[in-house]
Amino acid sequence: MIQSMTGFGAASFRVDGTPFQIELRSVNHRHLDVRVKLPRALAALEAGLRTRIQERFERGKIDCSVSAPQGEGPAPRLEVDRQALEAYRAAARILVGDGIRDTLGTAELLALPGVARLVEPQLSDDALRDAAEPALDAALEGLAGMRAAEGAMLARDLEARLARLSELADALDARAGVIQQAVRERLRRRARQLENEVGVLDEARLHQELALAADRLDVSEEILRLRSHALQFHKALEAAGPGRAAGRRLDFLLQEMSREANTLGAKGADADAAHLVVELKTELERMREQVQNVE
Repeated sequence: MIQSMTGFGAASFRVDGTPFQIELRSVNHRHLDVRVKLPRALAALEAGLRTRIQERFERGKIDCSVSAPQGEGPAPRLEVDRQALEAYRAAARILVGDGIRDTLGTAELLALPGVARLVEPQLSDDALRDAAEPALDAALEGLAGMRAAEGAMLARDLEARLARLSELADALDARAGVIQQAVRERLRRRARQLENEVGVLDEARLHQELALAADRLDVSEEILRLRSHALQFHKALEAAGPGRAAGRRLDFLLQEMSREANTLGAKGADADAAHLVVELKTELERMREQVQNVE
């Protein structure tokens, strides 16, 4: 069964008591494009998360984000560089000895460059992986499930449109036979009219005109190729599944079917055939829009 490229998956995990939420969002893309957005405290996870996502899917733009609920993220801690602090205090004492009576208070000392800084908490890489990887797997399952469910809907729609294509191909085939017969009769009537007018019937010329008309109006090859492409399209739908992406093949087959539809339109000899070709092209365009979202 084909897979869609649109989906969503989410899961949560905790590291050292801090809760995190992981979300995966996927939309259609010609190739696989994975983007990972993490808090700085979880930066060590990026390569592993990206690899696990790439192992699971073949196409689609997938955004992976990990965040902590508002106000619940790991709080940075304040660090004081005591050497820098003592250096400032020593300098202040020298200045006081030189007669400068202003002194540095605690707030002023902490505000001096290099004395205090906020440091992001360091989380154990092992603890991060042990907590995040099962959550990522759960989010991936959710994403894959949604992509599969939408893929099933796409498959049903495409199969229904394939059935309509088959009906239109049959109608065009039948209509072509009617048109060819009508053209032959018209040529024969014209030949008999000329014979009555001039008393001569050019049998060779008549057969030549009949052959040219038959060749010009013959759509059997186009109908045959259209049906063959439709059969391959159906087989590709059935063979698709996880790890067996079919989107590119389906898109190629639709291009080939559109090529045959254009030729059928060029050979159309009456309004009824033209209407059938327009409907055929419309169905193919609707299928093409759907296939753009197939993995």
